[in-house]
Amino acid sequence: HFVSPDGKGLPSGQGTAAEGKSVYERRCATCHGAEGQGKEEARLVGGKGTLTTPKPLKTVGSYWPYSTTLFDYINRAMPFDNPGLLTHDHVYAVSALILYWNGIIGEHDVMDASTLAKVKMPNRAGFVRDDRPYTGKAKKKPQLSSK
Repeated sequence: HFVSPDGKGLPSGQGTAAEGKSVYERRCATCHGAEGQGKEEARLVGGKGTLTTPKPLKTVGSYWPYSTTLFDYINRAMPFDNPGLLTHDHVYAVSALILYWNGIIGEHDVMDASTLAKVKMPNRAGFVRDDRPYTGKAKKKPQLSSK
């Protein structure tokens, strides 16, 4: 099920960065690196101050506006080779670890449905609400005329 930015839909469970280390080492480090440095497309940490540069590094810590999105994505899509394998406690703990590595929370801060939703991400103000009305209609592609 989907988790909204304000935390609606977050399940019960909890975890800390300290608890997330062993789960991360077993299930995440192969793709994302020992401490989230990963390959460029799988990098989770770093990038602060790069969004306005010619080569922005979009990571959880530099780009993502909501911590709840991190939980939702890990819960539904990770690990890549076996999505949905992790328990909710594991997902909270790995989310906490990634937030900790980005300097957003402390190593022993408990993340759960209440606390995770209250985490203020560094780039939250970098996103603006799209106030255009939703019409439900897709724009048609222009037809090319043949001569």
